[in-house]
Amino acid sequence: MGKRRSRSQSQLLNSLTKKQKKHLRDFGEEHPFYDRVSRKEAKPQTCQLSESLDTSSSESEAESEPEQVSGYNRLLATLKDVSKEDEEEEEEEDSVIDETEMNLEDGDSDISVEEETAVESTDMQKNAALPADPKGKDGHGPPGTSEESPEEFTDAKHESLFSLETNFLEEEGGGNCPLKASQDPFAQHVNKELKEKEIQAVATNPKTTHQLKDLFYPERTALKNGEEIRHVYCLHAINHVLKANAQVLANNSRCRSQKRGVGDDDDFRDQGLTRPKVLIVVPFREAALRVVQLFISLLEGDSKKKIIVSNKKRFNGEYGSDPEERPPNLKRPEDYEAVFVGNIDDHFRTGVAILQRGIRLYAPFYSSDILIASPLGLRTIIGGEGEKKRDFDFLSSIELLIIDQADIYLMQNWEHVLHLMNHMNLLPLDSHGVDFSRVRMWSLNNWSKYYRQTLLFGALQDAQINSVFNKYCVNVQGQVAVRNVPMTGSISHVLVQLPHVFQRMEAENLASVIDARFNFFVNKILPQYRDAVMSHTLIYVPSYFDFVRLRNYFKKEELNFIHICEYTQKSGVSRARHFFLQGEKQFLLLTERFHFYKRYTIKGIRNLIFYELPTYPHFYSDVCNMLQATTRGEEAAWTCTVLYSKYDAQRLAAAVGVERAAHMLQSKKNVHLFITGER
Repeated sequence: MGKRRSRSQSQLLNSLTKKQKKHLRDFGEEHPFYDRVSRKEAKPQTCQLSESLDTSSSESEAESEPEQVSGYNRLLATLKDVSKEDEEEEEEEDSVIDETEMNLEDGDSDISVEEETAVESTDMQKNAALPADPKGKDGHGPPGTSEESPEEFTDAKHESLFSLETNFLEEEGGGNCPLKASQDPFAQHVNKELKEKEIQAVATNPKTTHQLKDLFYPERTALKNGEEIRHVYCLHAINHVLKANAQVLANNSRCRSQKRGVGDDDDFRDQGLTRPKVLIVVPFREAALRVVQLFISLLEGDSKKKIIVSNKKRFNGEYGSDPEERPPNLKRPEDYEAVFVGNIDDHFRTGVAILQRGIRLYAPFYSSDILIASPLGLRTIIGGEGEKKRDFDFLSSIELLIIDQADIYLMQNWEHVLHLMNHMNLLPLDSHGVDFSRVRMWSLNNWSKYYRQTLLFGALQDAQINSVFNKYCVNVQGQVAVRNVPMTGSISHVLVQLPHVFQRMEAENLASVIDARFNFFVNKILPQYRDAVMSHTLIYVPSYFDFVRLRNYFKKEELNFIHICEYTQKSGVSRARHFFLQGEKQFLLLTERFHFYKRYTIKGIRNLIFYELPTYPHFYSDVCNMLQATTRGEEAAWTCTVLYSKYDAQRLAAAVGVERAAHMLQSKKNVHLFITGER
């Protein structure tokens, strides 16, 4: 039995890294940061610490007989096995980091960390190919770790460099914040302790509205001010993280100088239940790339000295794009070119750790300060009810939520945004090694959502975006929204001579609008177009669910139609466009998301029906102007019919202007006519 026990001891010791062995030798226990819980309960094993941990021999695996063991030994039993070769590789990598940092600190600003990241990428790819080990509770590891899949590349070797627990303010080379705590808006915000009655007042106090000139921001467009807005919120995020981390590092220094723990001193409460403080939601990888580039630029400032950016080469490779991949003859509108630039993959997430010495990309989520992700990337991590592999604890202490280009998520899947908001600032299910004596009281009280600042940017005003703003943004300081009034509307950009007939339908409440619109269309509008004379009819449908309902109805009624949606294959699109142009199909059902992602010009339109007003105002004029592609001489036969209700007030105002919209909604008449392109 003694031989078996010695073998198991060697196995356990070989599974520790050099850093872990040093901590074990110095403190007699493993650092809680490396806690891992096996999917299956491991058999308890015992080990005795030898005087020289680094020289422990490696022998074949053997079982140990059950004995009474300490909790620490059970902890050791859950650590995954690591071969000697992996340990040596890690030591070599550590030496590369130390050398690079030394050169940079000596003032050699031309030395780049690209060479280091190239070596690192190779090593991480090797590790990703190893057989999977037990990852964590419910069989999965924390989000953003390499254990989930080879895609989930993380930077493990820079953990100590960017750790808040083991660094101190003087090591950063920075001084105190130039603003006093009484003048610093950050300190004023996080140090303010709310009372129970103030929290209750957030939900009960009536809202007051003030009209402000240019102060949720629905005027963010890719063509005009998109980059300026991105620069501003990146600066705000960097400022927030640096101040928060400086506070933690300063308290670390105070604790060390006093040579005692923080105890019950509330002056040391400087963090949340988990480390991530900022969440930036963007639609495409290109946007994430630009955010990180801005972070680097802002941190470097005017200084010629480059900061350390770990894994930069890997990040540029995964989030960048190849200009040659784009078709050379592809001609699209300017707004399309501005939105769909670069890498437009919409499934990604990455963690970023920031200290004044540099940036760590691909940081594990629970070691990150800033998370950058798409709604889909977050949705696959958060999971749903009943799913075993899900985690949303990393959202528990988000203090700054930035949702950029919110209008694009309406074209992706808005449900992912709602799912994210429903999981923001919930109490975590696990402690994740947090020191509760350092956690702010309002975070422990589950009041984080009342302190969270939410910045919402989009290109348009929409009821669904407004709903998120009103329901989930409950900061105790209040809300600020910019709502510019559209005076003319996109109908003024219609170039063709065309009569626009707006027909108002009645609905008792918001929940009944969908059925009311369908019944109105089937009973009032469609019978007018069943005649063969009304051929070449395009029906524009913004909602995919309405599109499916109409498609099924047309099939049931055996109408002569064809349809195009965002899921239609390229060959199917070409075939549908040909049949519609030649008149072989009387109706063409077209989804708004197809138009958003493709911007094809549909030829052969004579009759146009907007089943619902478009989400983007300029889509109305875009589709109407497609009639220009029709054969000349047919202009007199063109028609355009638009369905709307009182619940479409925002879209109606964007299409015809606010004054006309108000008149159309209040008028006793249900039909209104506009004619464009008159000479």
